[in-house]
Amino acid sequence: MKQKLRNSLFAILLFSAAQLKAQKVDSIYFNLYTDSLKKGSWNYINVEAKLFNGKYMPLNNQQISISTTGGKLEGNSIWLDWDFKAEFISVEVKLKENPTVSKRIDIWVKKFDLQLNAPLQDSLLNKINNRTRKTKKRN
Repeated sequence: MKQKLRNSLFAILLFSAAQLKAQKVDSIYFNLYTDSLKKGSWNYINVEAKLFNGKYMPLNNQQISISTTGGKLEGNSIWLDWDFKAEFISVEVKLKENPTVSKRIDIWVKKFDLQLNAPLQDSLLNKINNRTRKTKKRN
């Protein structure tokens, strides 16, 4: 019984070692969801690793170190205040296990955002309710 358990554990260790080797990072890339960063919101910076086996894997701040030239950084996200002035932010990421594997990108900040002029939810609901009342009065 003990021998079977040892053999099973050995097989699991071998399989885990093979998996770790397959997980070696070849290079890293930015896969951004948008072409610009928005003020007044969190902007997720999606970073992916290309593995030696050809597959891709998302990376987070556990595997990479992230530095930016502006905004507030939390995990893979950057917060830009409404009064942020720079036209773009430079983002650099480095693989923690091998800092020579790195990537840098400049991401532009959105200059005009239609959401800034959008009515607040309460005022929008008031407009809808007022419109509904007016149509009921006419009938």
